[in-house]
Amino acid sequence: MVATTDVAPGEFFNRELSWLEFNRRVLAEAEDERVPLLERVKFLSIAANNLDEFLMVRAGAIHALIESGIRERSVDGLTPKQQLKAIRARVKSFLREMHAVYEDVATALRGVGVRIGTVKGATKKQDAALAEEFEARIAPVLTPLAFDPAHPFPFLASGALTLAIVLGSDGETHIAFIRVPPTLPRFIALPGTAASYIPIEDVIRLHVARFFPGLKVEEVVPFRVIRNADMLLREEDEVEDLLKSVETELRRRERKEVVWMEIGRDASDFIVALLQNELEVEREDTWLSARLPKLGDLMQIYTRIDKPSLRDEPFNPRMPAELATSGDMFSIIRATDVLLHRPYDSYSAVVEFLQSAADDPNVVAIKQTLYRSGPESVVAEALARAAERGKQVTVVVELQARFDEARNIVWARRLEEAGVQVVYGLVGIKTHCKICLVVRNEGNELRRYVHLSTGNYSAATARLYTDLDLFTAHPDFGDDAAQLMNLLTGYSADTAQEVFQNHGADWKWKRFVAAPMHYHAWVLSMIEREEKHARAGRPAQITAKMNALVETEVIRALYRAAAAGVKIDLIVRGICCLVPRENIRVVSIVDRFLEHSRMFVFRNGGATEVWIASGDWMPRNFFSRIEVAWPVLGAALCDRIEHQILATSLSDDVKAWRLQPDGTYRRRKSSARGVRSQQRFIEIARAEAVRIPRYDEAIKRPGVARRKAKRKKGS
Repeated sequence: MVATTDVAPGEFFNRELSWLEFNRRVLAEAEDERVPLLERVKFLSIAANNLDEFLMVRAGAIHALIESGIRERSVDGLTPKQQLKAIRARVKSFLREMHAVYEDVATALRGVGVRIGTVKGATKKQDAALAEEFEARIAPVLTPLAFDPAHPFPFLASGALTLAIVLGSDGETHIAFIRVPPTLPRFIALPGTAASYIPIEDVIRLHVARFFPGLKVEEVVPFRVIRNADMLLREEDEVEDLLKSVETELRRRERKEVVWMEIGRDASDFIVALLQNELEVEREDTWLSARLPKLGDLMQIYTRIDKPSLRDEPFNPRMPAELATSGDMFSIIRATDVLLHRPYDSYSAVVEFLQSAADDPNVVAIKQTLYRSGPESVVAEALARAAERGKQVTVVVELQARFDEARNIVWARRLEEAGVQVVYGLVGIKTHCKICLVVRNEGNELRRYVHLSTGNYSAATARLYTDLDLFTAHPDFGDDAAQLMNLLTGYSADTAQEVFQNHGADWKWKRFVAAPMHYHAWVLSMIEREEKHARAGRPAQITAKMNALVETEVIRALYRAAAAGVKIDLIVRGICCLVPRENIRVVSIVDRFLEHSRMFVFRNGGATEVWIASGDWMPRNFFSRIEVAWPVLGAALCDRIEHQILATSLSDDVKAWRLQPDGTYRRRKSSARGVRSQQRFIEIARAEAVRIPRYDEAIKRPGVARRKAKRKKGS
């Protein structure tokens, strides 16, 4: 990695500020009047929740650096204190923009009969109905908590809404708190209306006096805190049980220091000062919110309003034509490699692959990684069923997947109970690659079938994220997949670290490029190869799509290649620390589906190579994660990635943003026709793939759905 002392001014963008620029692009979708109104509500909620996560993880980590006295500079030369100052200013500017967008969206909602208001103006009949609702469904789960010498300041969960209450009695002031449980809906339907909603804090405020008889309610203020959520396990030699260590750190994380506080704008100076003092929150980390705090909860409005005209046009994922046959999955994959472009191609094919492996009597072993699988995982259920049927099933469950740690612990235990051999990964190195290896007895030989993906084994995210999946029975992929799984299951933490650091070159791969052993060096070598081709006058070009570009050596290699004449097109959804210059174009696409796939095309003097990878070009993916990059074999699949997926994405002039040399992004100017890449992919799926039953049905019964596939157009 590049030492920050060697960084030239303006050579890199700041990582944290680049992420905040990405969230501005998300917010721009909420602001765009061309976007269906409820989708604007959705994007507003996403932007708010994204910011919460940023404050928990990134701002939290910088707070920790400052408290530890670490002065190491970022890639753009800022100290932790300088970064925090810049972050605070940018976050508060963003919050002002976000609440202004909320007011615009709320006004537009009122125009179609949807109101998010207060109890003011309610009729007596509505007041009575709200009181009844409060007594029946809200009050029983609320707990008033006094704060005085006999009652300590209550624990406040990160992100949870709380009411601070000032009470008066005989000239004395009393303080109490009421936490709003997450089990309660944030918005209460106003009785007698079609679509009017009252924030629950307003309903509680109206009736809060019932909890304090004999006291006068003088002030009720909603607020919430954001705690540092950066998870740091102890050193490897101190960890005896990874699962227990993660559980311990999860409990520790719940009570970590507060890094941000949002409080209602009408709060008195007294309440603000009290909360800042008790929570040890600095004034610079306090935000007096506008009318509605915790905008992330607007997702509840999005899900509750049944107005199809205010949503995106429905799209049901399709089945690729090569899979739409009566044959079984294994015979299809044995005949040809199959590429899925999700969510345009249905994730049900992945589910069927796993379910077929679980049920097929000829399958003898299944080995798989699980990073994020969702609360209800048909994949995990299939793995458990396979083990119960006597197959050798091994699953590497990544316990350190941020914010999914608790869920993954639950799945790990369920799988163990079913007889699955569960491995918890390696301390300090996350298993981020998505791979499944199926070993099948076919006559006199064992054949390996491999599934590789850029996306998680999650039916929920598979319909919302763009990803690539590859099914193959190529022997080289089978050998590499087996070696990778053996590495993950056969080494202790200390041994694995030694292997990665000192003996990475000893691991020989036929097709895979794996991190942390080779991925970084391979990316550098591929860029440098293009540079050599350019200097020799041969065809040289790099087209790369990823979620984030941060690692400085890779960025500098791209600079050198561009200076040599290599044309470089980068599609980077989120963080990009590279500064665009001659021969380097950077675009970001933000649309209805989250761009999540990673793919690379290297012109290679005319012998073009196409690759897919599980990891971005970031230090963590290169050095602290198990990642896999793999080549795409076969002209048809390579052509689809280069000339359909990447070319269409680069031609987008509706939802694409162009990175500027000053670090800002500008929308591309639309042509007369306008190219919206994601909509174009939907059109391609409708024209070329095969219609199958609705997504939920297809996920539950994927084999039946595939065999029922009909070559019809439609949604």
